[in-house]
Amino acid sequence: MAVSNSITAIVNFLALLCSIPIIGAGIWLAGKQDNECVHLLRWPVILLGILLLLVSLAGFVGAFWNRQGLLIIYLFSMAVLIVLLLALLIFAFVVTRSDGSYSVAGRVYREYRLEGFSSWLRNYVGKAGNWARIRNCLVESDTCEKLSRDFLTPDQFFRADISPLQSGCCKPPTACGYGYVNPTVWTNPVNPGADPDCYAWNNDPSQLCYGCTSCKAGLLGNLRKEWRRANIILIVALVVLIWVYLIGCSAFKNAQTEDLFRRYKQGYV
Repeated sequence: MAVSNSITAIVNFLALLCSIPIIGAGIWLAGKQDNECVHLLRWPVILLGILLLLVSLAGFVGAFWNRQGLLIIYLFSMAVLIVLLLALLIFAFVVTRSDGSYSVAGRVYREYRLEGFSSWLRNYVGKAGNWARIRNCLVESDTCEKLSRDFLTPDQFFRADISPLQSGCCKPPTACGYGYVNPTVWTNPVNPGADPDCYAWNNDPSQLCYGCTSCKAGLLGNLRKEWRRANIILIVALVVLIWVYLIGCSAFKNAQTEDLFRRYKQGYV
């Protein structure tokens, strides 16, 4: 095997390794409760990782056994995947740029306003059909039930860094002035007109604040937080893939030159 092909095989093996954290990021996102209910952007990440794995494997085989046709397909496919990954990253950054959170006096956790998030996310979650399905999924989960198990006193709860989803869906907005009984039971609001969600709150475990706009906002807060973490992995993978692709292109050109030189020598020596 020529030196250039050896280099191509090595960098393709590195690209193959890069597909593992991408697939892992997709699986991590898919395993989150909010993503299980929303089904938003988790499968594209997993699909891109699997395609990258297959393309890198094809490039490795083509370089190791000097299959020029396979290497050409690999270079074209890898370029397409890099563009798709870059587009996915840009889209994810744009729709998660806005943060609808705000601090509350006397609380460690933050609360969320739907208007603070991107219009695309608001429209996606706010569609009647989408939200009905998402809401039913959240009700069936143990997202709010866990709060009652984890926090026994008001002080523990108010000092807890609960998730955006729990902050928006499992309790009424602080401005309503509800009295704390436990994390999912609140009584006697002193300022029920402070927020429209004050009237939507219900102590019924199947109701809580699942009908509140703050619940939609908390869901988007969770999605934003998780996607920001996943984006770090995808950015590192993208940088490595671009580096691998450029080396692969250079090695492929050198391999072509070596092949022409070898044919020249065979024809004239």
